[in-house]
Amino acid sequence: MANYPHYLERLQNATRKYWDKSALNSIGGDSFTYGQMATQIEKFHLVFGKLGFKKGEKIALYARNGARWGMSYMAVNTYETVIVPLLADFTPDSASFLVNHSESVALFTNEDKFARMDLAKMPQLRLVIDIDSWKCLWAKDAETKETYDTMDDLFEAKWQDGYGPSDVVFPTDNWDDLSTISYTSGSTGDPKGVMLTYRNFSANVDYSQRNVPAGERMVSMLPMAHMYGLVIEFIYPLCNGTAIYWLGKAPTPATLLKAFADVKPYQLITVPLVMEKIYKSKVKPTLDKPLVKVLLHIPGINNIIYKKVKDGLMAAFGGECERFIMGGAALNPEAEKLFRRIKLPYLVGYGMTEACPLLAYERWDKYVPGSCGKAVDCATVRIDSEDPQHIAGEIQAKGENITIGYFKNPEASANAFTEDGYLRTGDLGIIDKDGNIFIKGRSKSMILTANGQNVYPEELEAIINNQPYVAESVVVDRAGKIVGLVYLDAEAIKRDKLDNETVSDIPEKVRTAANRQLPAYSQIAKIETVLTPFEKTPKMSIKRFLYK
Repeated sequence: MANYPHYLERLQNATRKYWDKSALNSIGGDSFTYGQMATQIEKFHLVFGKLGFKKGEKIALYARNGARWGMSYMAVNTYETVIVPLLADFTPDSASFLVNHSESVALFTNEDKFARMDLAKMPQLRLVIDIDSWKCLWAKDAETKETYDTMDDLFEAKWQDGYGPSDVVFPTDNWDDLSTISYTSGSTGDPKGVMLTYRNFSANVDYSQRNVPAGERMVSMLPMAHMYGLVIEFIYPLCNGTAIYWLGKAPTPATLLKAFADVKPYQLITVPLVMEKIYKSKVKPTLDKPLVKVLLHIPGINNIIYKKVKDGLMAAFGGECERFIMGGAALNPEAEKLFRRIKLPYLVGYGMTEACPLLAYERWDKYVPGSCGKAVDCATVRIDSEDPQHIAGEIQAKGENITIGYFKNPEASANAFTEDGYLRTGDLGIIDKDGNIFIKGRSKSMILTANGQNVYPEELEAIINNQPYVAESVVVDRAGKIVGLVYLDAEAIKRDKLDNETVSDIPEKVRTAANRQLPAYSQIAKIETVLTPFEKTPKMSIKRFLYK
């Protein structure tokens, strides 16, 4: 047994304590209290039992974010069937393939998504449920449909005297049982379904509750089928009595700002790309004005300007945000420098699906810029290097939050761990004397130059992205030459009314300016423009393997 509570015990206690309090909310749509959530979970448990679903059988969830997504997840998870959350961005073909690969016997989905899926490719399915109405969209036979349709009757028959807080009991004798299978991509080749246990979740929920105190309200905007969003924006705060508010559709800046103003979240979970865009579009243009640049050199006045910038940012996020947690990538150093200067309560953490998801974190007031915090206390993190403080090596981890392997993929499972049982993250980093971890890049993307120097594309991209009119970039190795691919910022070009000749000069200006900041061994030979934004993963990292 662990020396901390099971997360379902925390959820059970929160449900009993906050019965009439708001729990799950879709902004502009459904809202449910903790009591309503528990009641619907019990209805699903009764009908799952009647249908003969057994502990350990798989149930897939392929739908857009929202209150009913959260309820469906918890209904499956607390019944001890294994939940298989699939990213809403996966194509219907990929989703059908993964429902089959995971051996799922039931599926929660949106009606429009199901209409584009291929039932012939999902032969083990017995039941498909519309997540927006709880209606049966399809059943393997009439008996299954009739049984599912008796859900409310089963509940009424069992709970004739009413269902209340003390009736909520979730199972906790399942620490090392499989809880969730999370597919990290929609590939139909050799899919990697990360197997996570109840212990993995409990370790991270415990760490989060001790180190990231939960507040009253949370705006959730990350993909729920991704571990970062699932655990940090949903499970850990829900276990604490927090009300979760989902942005159902892909958020525009206007809908985001309205949500923040209405909900007033206690913290913001995001990716660096979002904060960098806010910095580049809202803050940098103001600070780059000639008069403001002069005023920033005057002691006292500069503090007034920085305070105004900070107050404006905090107000835009609802005014009650205690911290901004970023993960998924490094933060651009120029944006980080400003956030530091204005005392924005931000930090960058580090994690991956295989760690459910946390590997490193630090409180914002102790956070060291450029790092991703210190190793979480439910894991041991090491650097595979002869001199971990100075020479980058692979970051490796072992602990109660680490996956037990990949579903039906013994080869990938074996390759994922060292001989002494440490997870190979594929990330390169160093660790300072105080335990702060600094990520240098992905081992797969590192460029080894002709003279034997290691070049980390991410470090060059941070410099390129700071140049005027660059929206984003990818650095690649072409026959020993370092080439930067850039996507230009069309809005900035339009705003400054640049003519075609000036625009055509941008690549060379970017190259020259970037090279001034780079050592001789990592000089950029050429900058090329691309015509469309770079393709991204659901956590907004660029799919760099697509670019050569």
